[in-house]
Amino acid sequence: MEFYPNERVALFIDGANLYATAKALSFDIDYKRLLALFQSKSRLIRALYYTALLEEHDYSPIRPLIDWLDYNGYSIVTKPAKEFTDASGRRKIKGNMDIELAVDVLEMVEHLDHIVLFSGDGDFRSLVEVAQRRGRRVTVISTMATKPPMVADELRRQADQFIDLVDMEDEIGRARSERTQHNNDRTNDQAGDDSDDDVQYEDEYDEFEDV
Repeated sequence: MEFYPNERVALFIDGANLYATAKALSFDIDYKRLLALFQSKSRLIRALYYTALLEEHDYSPIRPLIDWLDYNGYSIVTKPAKEFTDASGRRKIKGNMDIELAVDVLEMVEHLDHIVLFSGDGDFRSLVEVAQRRGRRVTVISTMATKPPMVADELRRQADQFIDLVDMEDEIGRARSERTQHNNDRTNDQAGDDSDDDVQYEDEYDEFEDV
C-alpha cells in the first residue's frame, strides 16, 4: 500500500459495493480500524460513505451503521432508495449513488493529492481518468479474488494503484471473536448498543440492485 505521510487523502466509499465485496470475501469490515489505518499512513482529509436509505420505513437496518459512522469520523452521503418487485416477485431496492460520489470527487479534487475509491464499478473509470489528468493519484480498492472478480477490469487498469480488499483483512477486518459475538448478538435485537451498531444492515443491503 503506497501512501505518503504528508499527502492529502480522501476516502470515497460506495457502501453497497463495499458490503457486497466484503461479503463475497467472507469477512466483516471494522470501520474504526479502516479509518485508523489511513490516518496512520497519510494526512486524511475526509472519509465519505455513500448509501441509499429506505426513508419511508420506520426503521432501516442500515441506520445503526450510518449513525455509528456519522459519529465516528465519517461523512455520510445518503438519498432515498426506491423499492420495487422484480419479475420473480422478489423485493429489490434501487440505490445507486454513483452521481453523488462523482460530483464530490470533482468538487474536492483540487484540495487532494490522492483519491481512494472503495468500489469496483467500471462506471467510475472516466472519473478516475479525470482526476488523474488533474495530477491526482487514484487508488481503487475492491477484489479480484472472487469469481467473477468484483472489480471491473477497465477500472483496475485505469487506477494508479489497485489494492485487493482480501489483502487488507488483517488490517481492517473484524476479529474472529467479534464476529462470533456479532452472530450471537443479532438474535437479541441490540440495535441501540454501539458495539453492534455496524452489523445489522446485511438483509437490506442484500436487496440492493445497482441500477
